[in-house]
Amino acid sequence: MRRLCLAFICATLAVPAYAQSYLAVNRLQVVPVGNNAFEVIESRGEGARGMWCAAADFVLYGQGKKGNQRLYVKVPRGPSATVAGRKGAVFTTDVNSLPNGPKESYSVSVRIAGLGLPVLHAYQFCKDYQIELEDILLRRSGD
Repeated sequence: MRRLCLAFICATLAVPAYAQSYLAVNRLQVVPVGNNAFEVIESRGEGARGMWCAAADFVLYGQGKKGNQRLYVKVPRGPSATVAGRKGAVFTTDVNSLPNGPKESYSVSVRIAGLGLPVLHAYQFCKDYQIELEDILLRRSGD
């Protein structure tokens, strides 16, 4: 009986995170974790580009904000803070919430806190998931 009660409690504690989550265009789950902070849950072998895409998609369409701001990695990729047994990275649009300030890099990574990209730049990684009409017509014609 104790095990059953414990399992029920654990299951109901996980529900609020899923209830408030957002499913990005590339099917990655995004979970708000605080004021201007949210976690992208890694899934299906998606790498950094997919996680930046999901973060930008959430800012633009999940929060309805404008794309003229920057996204930052607040907490690098590691064990998820919101979903047990998963990996994730926490992003923010608030540069003041970064513990060591912003960092500059020419690589796209989610492994270093403070790395940032403009929201619209990060959203360009979502183009990998959008099928163009031209692609469909080429596939049908056999080219």
